Amino acid sequence: MSQITVTLPDGSTRAASAGAAVSAVAADISPRLARQALAAIVDGRMVDLSYPLEGDAAVRFVTPDAPEALQLYRHSTAHLLAAAVTALFPEAQCGIGPAIDEGFFYDFVVDRPFVPEDLEAIERKMGELAKQDLRYERKMMSKAEAKAYFDGRGEPLKVQLIEEKGGPIVSCYTIEDAFIDFCTGPHVPSTGRLKAFKVLHSSGAYWKGDSRNQPMQRIYGTAFFKASALTAHLTRIEEAKKRDHRRLGKDLGLFTFHPWAPGAPFWQAKGTTLYRLLSDYMRDALSGEDYLEVRTPLVFNKALWETSGHWDHYRENMFLLASDGEPPAPATGNGGGPSAAEDRDGAQFALKAMNCPGHMLMFGSEGRSYRDLPLRFHDQGVLHRQEASGVLSGLTRVRQFSQDDAHCFITEDQIGEEVERLLRLIDRVYGDFGLDYAIELSTRPEDYLGELETWNHAEAQLRGAIEATGRPFTVSEGDGSFYGPKIDVHVTDAIGRRWQCATIQLDYQMPQRFGLKYVGADNADHTPVLIHRAIFGSFERFIALLIEQYAGAFPLWLAPVQVRILNIADRHAEYGRTVQERLAAAGLRVELDDRREKIGLKIREAQLQKIPRMLVIGDREVENGTVAVRSRTQGDLGASALDELIRTLEEEVRLKRTPATE
Repeated sequence: MSQITVTLPDGSTRAASAGAAVSAVAADISPRLARQALAAIVDGRMVDLSYPLEGDAAVRFVTPDAPEALQLYRHSTAHLLAAAVTALFPEAQCGIGPAIDEGFFYDFVVDRPFVPEDLEAIERKMGELAKQDLRYERKMMSKAEAKAYFDGRGEPLKVQLIEEKGGPIVSCYTIEDAFIDFCTGPHVPSTGRLKAFKVLHSSGAYWKGDSRNQPMQRIYGTAFFKASALTAHLTRIEEAKKRDHRRLGKDLGLFTFHPWAPGAPFWQAKGTTLYRLLSDYMRDALSGEDYLEVRTPLVFNKALWETSGHWDHYRENMFLLASDGEPPAPATGNGGGPSAAEDRDGAQFALKAMNCPGHMLMFGSEGRSYRDLPLRFHDQGVLHRQEASGVLSGLTRVRQFSQDDAHCFITEDQIGEEVERLLRLIDRVYGDFGLDYAIELSTRPEDYLGELETWNHAEAQLRGAIEATGRPFTVSEGDGSFYGPKIDVHVTDAIGRRWQCATIQLDYQMPQRFGLKYVGADNADHTPVLIHRAIFGSFERFIALLIEQYAGAFPLWLAPVQVRILNIADRHAEYGRTVQERLAAAGLRVELDDRREKIGLKIREAQLQKIPRMLVIGDREVENGTVAVRSRTQGDLGASALDELIRTLEEEVRLKRTPATE
């Protein structure tokens, strides 16, 4: 046989026989690599170890420490799951089974929903198949042959996928005699490589995610290379359940939802206090930053959205207004989605989905000079977006929300300085909440508007601004918006999950669409550059993050109720009311629990409500004019004079200390 040359990542080469499997090259390098290799990257494409090398090639082996390895491993485990399901439920039809960020899922059509006992049986069956060390094998078929094969098996969804995605020749993967699937692969060599996996839960789904399609049952699972990593992940899942903002929001009396207002939270008194605290906090953070707080209308004529481009490109995500109680008529033309009905004068309207178009009108409402720039509008107005009901989730995906939104109108030369200023603001704000974060720069996409030179200049300014902060950052090539590059901030919470929060986006297009101008130093008209920016993001999503970050145990400065006074007996209630009045006069948020209940019960309930400070009042405290102080985290702190306690609490609120530093 003729010889070919295999080039390895370190630049060294190996000779191999033409047609040799990639696995043979791994074995030639070392027995250890042959045992560890899961797949290979051949000339930039990941392939199975059984892939034949027909000519000279660059080869990199995928071992468990490779960046691609875990997704490959989880995809193979998804096939193992499907093999177990079809073995236990022979009538099940298979949908798709991809790897996802936290594991994998697979969709099935079955005659009833899966119950916990089913999931336990499926996981046991997966374990049996893994121990049998069954081979993953790729089989090539003609498109017609593959369609006929799966049609004969009663798998119409697979036939549909093959018709839509398959070429003249399609690939299928078998787990020996246990399972076959239409799949492009690759996969690990055998089921024996799959050691640490867990079936998590099931839920309803729809074919291709469309509620008009076939209902399905989705089984979620996860997999890791080591049992210790799986155990750590499952521990994080349990911790996440304890921190779930939807449960804590209800238990702590922060917010509720009602089916008559889907995706729109009802903020209870304590939740409203928390919302107001964050709103006021942001106003205070912007004092001295030369922001102008503004408010814009909730309802706009469609002409605004046509000018901004949202009518053509975002209308399906907007709430469109009908007249006389009639629903909007179906849309025609290129916009998609429903159209707005006309009002009595024949105009069409929609609820505000974002603040930027309204701010364009405000900028253009009077003449502007370069001396006016930067001009910064801050707006906490209510926004509405028509999210699909299936994706609504607590406070993280809602239809009604507000942002700590701002739009900064600047000159081209002010980009770097303005972005540096915003990054310093982000650092200060997130520091107050004890949040760790990472910065990501997203650059020019393939489909972009404007001139290449302008994009290069803007990206250089953003990069320079980030570098000036001294913080590390990553670059996401091609993930910028079509109208400009952007910076995203990703927060890592207390249990290691990432949340996308703050964003800084450059926009050259919207000021042009609205014809905005300012008079420059050269006495000529110029178009301003726009920065869209939000520090929290939406208040709703940021509150969800904080609830889960703190597990509902807010730091003293942020807690809706900072102090609860607990009297031991009725005779102590009058002094308790005096203490309450003193604390309230000092600006502290305080409650008095004067119920005729045992003090132990009152303390337990205050702990469950995660009140930062409890003040116990009995005969000794009444006699001495003191309070017995309990901390949520440290327990009994002893007696304190009232004036001294107030000074201590005021100082802690002023310092904005987080629970980690209590």
